Amino acid sequence: MQTSPAAAQAAPHQPLAPPPWAEAGFAALAAADPVLHGVVALCGPLPWRRRAPGFPGLLRAICGQQISNRAAGAIWARLRALPGALDPAGLLALDDAALCGTAGLSRPKAAHARSLAAAILAGDLQLDALPGMTDEEAVAHLCAVRGLGRWTAQVHLLFAEDRPDIFPEGDLALAASLAHLRGLPGRPPPRALAELAGTWRPYRSLAARLLWHHWRHATGRPGTDPEDDG
Repeated sequence: MQTSPAAAQAAPHQPLAPPPWAEAGFAALAAADPVLHGVVALCGPLPWRRRAPGFPGLLRAICGQQISNRAAGAIWARLRALPGALDPAGLLALDDAALCGTAGLSRPKAAHARSLAAAILAGDLQLDALPGMTDEEAVAHLCAVRGLGRWTAQVHLLFAEDRPDIFPEGDLALAASLAHLRGLPGRPPPRALAELAGTWRPYRSLAARLLWHHWRHATGRPGTDPEDDG
């Protein structure tokens, strides 16, 4: 079930209680990786952040591609304030003056947002079918849309669908956090990071949340996971 554009605009995200699987996940990570599990003791309780599902959540993910969280949050705040922007048909009615001038999207990101809206309206992107897909099927389905890469798809599935075993191996903050936590000589590249994350199956999403939580604490910056800033 998708969140209405009005609801997404009024309450983009609020800290919520973890889903039922999280309790088992914490227990499993405590046994598999005591250092990672110790992040909560070091950094405080893990806030459970969520994004709106459906089109608004994916649009927010596009805003966060390859820029800082602070900049992404500012762009998202302006974009979601545009009348109709959180509805596929409404977004397609907005011109570059609105999307790029007022909201601050780059022209490529405005094109990606339009591709997403068009794919939903054409039925090429079946958001209601995502819950019935495996993780890799869902990632592939999202990545078939121009502008939705693997990182964007994974972040959406992790935050908007609360999937338990998603790990965005291309996320620089996750790599930096693990390197800091483990005392590694440098950030592991995506392939190595994915291999290291294998020990956290089937709760890699929880591991990712803990690593982002640790990195926020280590850097002293409140917005260092892709979900922050609404």
